[in-house]
Amino acid sequence: MEIRHAIDPEGVRRFSTQELRKHFLIQDLFTPDAAKLVYTYYDRLIVGGICPAQTLKLAVDEKLIGAPYLLDRREMGIINVGARGTVSVDGTAYDLDTRDGLYIGMGSKELAFSSEDKKSPAKFYLNCAPAHQVYPTEKIAFNDTEPSHLGSREKSNERTIHKFIHPDGVKSCQLVMGMTLLEPCCVWNTMPTHTHQRRIEAYLYFNIPDEEVVFHFMGEPQETRHLVVRNEEVVISPSWSIHSGSGTFNYTFIWGMAGENQTFTDMDNVPMTELM
Repeated sequence: MEIRHAIDPEGVRRFSTQELRKHFLIQDLFTPDAAKLVYTYYDRLIVGGICPAQTLKLAVDEKLIGAPYLLDRREMGIINVGARGTVSVDGTAYDLDTRDGLYIGMGSKELAFSSEDKKSPAKFYLNCAPAHQVYPTEKIAFNDTEPSHLGSREKSNERTIHKFIHPDGVKSCQLVMGMTLLEPCCVWNTMPTHTHQRRIEAYLYFNIPDEEVVFHFMGEPQETRHLVVRNEEVVISPSWSIHSGSGTFNYTFIWGMAGENQTFTDMDNVPMTELM
């Protein structure tokens, strides 16, 4: 498991492009027949990707977790961004089609991942956060999520948000996850932007054609920076940082949050006039 230490905003002001990418960008999440996990000390969120050509069982460093298995004191959210696959939780199988999700409650011990077709594998994206209470494991079909339409074509940010794990739907201790799909000819997300002083957020950008990129904007509102992001890469967004993006093509992204609360609207908005 890769470790990412928390970085304060004063240090980030002096970072080079490569230093920014080293600390905040996660690449190569979906290597065939492998699991990649990144442990960040921002709210102790774990971000990961699993791409199983054959059945893969998830094992972790007990010393790092301080427990015999990953979800001993944690919960997990999964969204499949690949072909059809199956997640087995303590022997119970959950079939996930493309864009389907799964919430796995604290105390689950054995996690196994497989693909229906090894030549076209599933790609399971996961967020894993500390938990204090057991909530039931539950599949979240994409078609069962409630869409919320935001933005406009005039501002190039017409998009649809689908909430997967949230207080009014599939319940969790602190993890919140969802997906945002941008309409054709729309490239901006989350602008005007905001920060989350009480939560970390992670963005997985996907459905980006090979020759296209997304410019992810981060940093303090008066000290903005950017990362060039390609298909199936993740940006870690600390609580003090804005998080917004603009692409050379429309795209989709999964957002995951963990921290002090689960209130979707708990954000500190930044007026456009204050960005620098």
